[in-house]
This record gives sequence, C-alpha cells and structure tokens, in this order.
Amino acid sequence: MSTPLQGSLLDGFGDTQFSPLGHARRTVLDRGAWVDVLPGWLSGADALFDRLVDDVPWKAERRPMYDRVVEVPRLTRFYAEHEPLPDPVLGDARRELSDHYRTELGESFRTAGLCYYRDGRDSVAWHGDTIGPGATHDTMVAIVSIGAPRALLLRPRGGGPSVRFQVGHGDLLVMGGSCQRTWEHAIPKSRKPTGPRISIQYRPRGVR
Repeated sequence: MSTPLQGSLLDGFGDTQFSPLGHARRTVLDRGAWVDVLPGWLSGADALFDRLVDDVPWKAERRPMYDRVVEVPRLTRFYAEHEPLPDPVLGDARRELSDHYRTELGESFRTAGLCYYRDGRDSVAWHGDTIGPGATHDTMVAIVSIGAPRALLLRPRGGGPSVRFQVGHGDLLVMGGSCQRTWEHAIPKSRKPTGPRISIQYRPRGVR
C-alpha cells in the first residue's frame, strides 16, 4: 500500500547540511567487509526528496526473467561520471564523501545511481555490486537514503544470518572492504503501509 511521505521533525526545515563523517559508526563484518552508518547525515533531506521526485527523469525498466519479461519493481536513473547531476546537493554530498573516504578508498566517488521506491511493493533482490572492480578488489558503495525509512539487509554471500539497517530521512550507509563480493544486500518488499524512498548510491569508477 502506498502512503505519502511524512517529513521528519529533525530534518532542518529544508536547509542542507552534512554532519561530520567522523561520527559514522563502523560495523565490522566477516571476510574483510564492513559497514559505516551515520543516521541523519544529510539535513534538508525531505526537501531534496521532493525536488528529485519532480526533477529526475525516472525510468521504468523491464527485464527478462525465466520465460517472461517483468517490470523492475522500482524506478531508476543512473548518472555517469561526467554527467550533470539533477541537484547541487548531490554533487556536494559526493565531494564530502570523496574527501572523507579517499585515503581509505584510494580514489574518489565518481557516479551516482538513483532508485525510487514508490511504496512497499518496490524492492531490490539480493545482490552485490560486482560489475567491474568490485568483483575482485575491495571497494566502497555509499548510499544516502531520503524519504521514508526502509529496511536494508545484508547477508554473507552463499547464505547465513542477515544484518538489518533501517535507513531514511538523510541517513548514510557505506559498504566497504570486501562487502560487494563477500556479502549481498537487498531492500525487501513490505506488507505494511510504506512511504516513498529514494536511494542515492555513489560508486567509484567502473563499479556497478
């Protein structure tokens, strides 16, 4: 069931600010993977959500699955390395993340992928970003979640207990180390009334 976005009372009344990335809390997973989480990293997230809903040329994709073609259960838009971003805040966020993580990552974040989860029926299945360098080398994927909170789950590749994070309203989650090749992540469907969410994923060159 679709519900309208309910704004956060802690969202800074539309002003865009970033809290210090040094305050992120790191969870060390096994096999060389880790996750940084910083709740409310981006203030003004609800106003940014409204702008992106209106300004991004969202694409509805269809993919073959077994013997039929199905709709991808979310809207998407990918911005390549030198492509102008749809809002200045997205560029500011990418610079903040690059400045903080460049030493550990060894390079800057280059691209921005956007996913629009319209309600609880929209989702993304278990996967890792293993196209390109992520298949063989440690890398990072930084996710800024704006809009209604949704569960983001991680589990070891090959099966095992999952780790759950609830992200939305400007929260930041960074997957690093071997996470893309040794773990998988997903946004499961929800049967509860769920508001819309946009995920902004920043990746280094060649990682998809």
